[in-house]
Amino acid sequence: MEQLFPSAVENVDAVALYAADDRTPPPDRPWVLANMISSIDGAIELDGVSGGLGGPGDKQVFRALRGIADIIIAASGTVIAENYRRAQTPDDIQQMRLDRGQSPRPRIAIVSNSLSIETNHRVFDPEARPLVITSHDAPADRRERLSAVADVITAGHESVDLADALGQLRSLGAQTVLVEGGPTLNAAFAAADLLDEFCLSFSPMVAGGSGPRAVGPTDNALAHQMELDRVLHQDGFLFHRYLRKRG
Repeated sequence: MEQLFPSAVENVDAVALYAADDRTPPPDRPWVLANMISSIDGAIELDGVSGGLGGPGDKQVFRALRGIADIIIAASGTVIAENYRRAQTPDDIQQMRLDRGQSPRPRIAIVSNSLSIETNHRVFDPEARPLVITSHDAPADRRERLSAVADVITAGHESVDLADALGQLRSLGAQTVLVEGGPTLNAAFAAADLLDEFCLSFSPMVAGGSGPRAVGPTDNALAHQMELDRVLHQDGFLFHRYLRKRG
């Protein structure tokens, strides 16, 4: 992997590079970064999942970003479609995390208003108990059922209040949160102006179709200005890191 911007660097170690980035969180919540992959024409999935767009370089970046996160957040639909399980953190990254004072693995957090995910899904690992983030108006019986396999956080009433949820995650010690989609969840974070960083990988593929974008529709146009921080390249794939430009 090589760095193209802001300067040319050969043989980049993605894990070390992303771990060295400054992610000082705001005072009331964790630093929030999103990571998505897209074809060059904007598709984020093939046959309903993102895996067909990826390659070895994308896996490196994916591993590097998961390696720095305290919590990985995904919508329940993404957890089901991508068949999530507990984070598969390699031993060397586990040691790096321990050296930084983090837990050996990031914790999975599932965002759901309906709580329709089944308790026998493999993401509910008793050795790596995930979080479920839902609203106060979510079905009480489903909340009780899921509380047997996950730690449930309630934030908001009719729908999840992401700012409230992030505040609660900060109180649990989270400094960095990684959002992995899907597009509706990404849009909710963007609409609330809670994204500090957006990592977008471009796969050298034209996918066609009419599938969703990396950030789904929002009620209003956002026009949030992002600043390009870095571009990496490997085997035709481009890996962009953008930072939210505020003030």
